[in-house]
Amino acid sequence: NWTAWLATGDTIVSSDWASSAPTTLVVDSDSFDGTSATVVLTGGEIGETYEVRNRITTDAGWIDDRTIKIKIREK
Repeated sequence: NWTAWLATGDTIVSSDWASSAPTTLVVDSDSFDGTSATVVLTGGEIGETYEVRNRITTDAGWIDDRTIKIKIREK
């Protein structure tokens, strides 16, 4: 959720997700609305930690990235 970062009245107009290991941890699908971006990931190796970056562009032309770390665990 990008609400706290967005200026009043600004909205997300594009969102791109990237995995640090795109052939292992795969971006299966993604979506966004005016204030948030969502991703569905598949794959990964148990015990490994991956970085996943979200880059958004706003209606006002701002571009920003956020990176999260995801550790793969057995279900």
